[in-house]
Amino acid sequence: MTAMRPSLGLVGRVFIILLLTIVIEFTVSTLLYERVGQLRVREEEAHRVAEHLALASRLMNSHPRDDRAELAGRLSSEAFIVKWHPAPMPSVPLAADLEEMRGQIIGWEPTLARTSLRLHLKSPGRNGIVTGQLSLDDASSLEFKATQLVNPSKFRINRFLLALIPAVALILIGGLLMRRVLSPMRMLASAAGRIGEGDRVEIPEVGVSEIRRVVRAFNEMQARIHQLISDRTEALASVGHDLRTPLARLQLRTEAISDASVRRAIEKDVGEMEAMVASLLAYYGGDSDPEKPVQTDIAVLAATIVDDATDMGDPAVYSGPDHLETIVRPLALKRALSNLVENSIKYADGAQVSLRVENGRAVLCVEDNGPGIPEDELDHVLEPFVRLDLARSRDTHGLGLGIPIAHRVARREGGVLRLSNRPTGGLRAEIDVRLR
Repeated sequence: MTAMRPSLGLVGRVFIILLLTIVIEFTVSTLLYERVGQLRVREEEAHRVAEHLALASRLMNSHPRDDRAELAGRLSSEAFIVKWHPAPMPSVPLAADLEEMRGQIIGWEPTLARTSLRLHLKSPGRNGIVTGQLSLDDASSLEFKATQLVNPSKFRINRFLLALIPAVALILIGGLLMRRVLSPMRMLASAAGRIGEGDRVEIPEVGVSEIRRVVRAFNEMQARIHQLISDRTEALASVGHDLRTPLARLQLRTEAISDASVRRAIEKDVGEMEAMVASLLAYYGGDSDPEKPVQTDIAVLAATIVDDATDMGDPAVYSGPDHLETIVRPLALKRALSNLVENSIKYADGAQVSLRVENGRAVLCVEDNGPGIPEDELDHVLEPFVRLDLARSRDTHGLGLGIPIAHRVARREGGVLRLSNRPTGGLRAEIDVRLR
């Protein structure tokens, strides 16, 4: 039996798909927006620098050399700093990535084309400061520095998150609406699990048209399944009743047989046939068993089964509390525990029955000192009609329904049947039920 792996579910998967789609779309849009914004800013800044340089070069050319240093101070600002040099400055190579900006500056102010304008970045990629120089008419030079002109190309996470907030809010609202729309599917999944345990659940046909059609088909399928089960149970009950009548007549007629050995052999065969019919009816009629859970003293139930076995001369012992009450189906649980005890007596000539409480659950344990079951067959014997006679010490009879019936009863009681081989030899069978 494999463990179920956790799943996100339909709503979770749709939510993640929508979230990834929105995140990718916003990431690409934000990057494009930032790039376009940077290009626009650079063009505007180029226009501003062109105006500053054109004004500064005209004023410097029109003022005497002695006044130019003071004039450069007056022309400087926090964003644009100008310095005058009486001699030509060493030629600085033009930065390749600023060629476009130089062309934009000259495009705005064509008079700067004859000034040998040069641009370069100071601390490239970090603070975006552009410096440069140009020549004046008298061979002196003008040095300038423009700050906040070129911004490094970087992803603005704060802008992205601010833009993503309304999108995430819309996704959450859409997820809630989708959860409401798909609520009938959750009811359908829950009902499917309950139907697997033998319950009948009528699901209301609500929701969108596609879901209503699925629910309608599910309800119709459920009705057909229960009708098939009901027909099968009725057929089995009829067959069982019809078989028991000739078996009873055979039992009566055996009394007229004078040969004791023949009479005992026939009585044994009739008893086996009656046991087979009872097993078939118990297994196939279990889903439609009308027995309701009631408050039951399972300690007394287990002790009674052991007493019945010892009254028949079979070795069986019980250990555990004298009283322990919980809500179960008493006849079904008694049948399951009796099957396990009978198996232990049949295959190991004795049964050790115990009852204990673990983690809020009652554990009924049946152990024996027989040959046990091969480890690779422990799950196989839970299936109906499986007999492992090769693992037994002698020939046996039956249909192989004792353990499957106990397994089904345990599941109906919200528990499980666990089979394991004892380290000292023999089989251990445990049924745990919820204490309530």
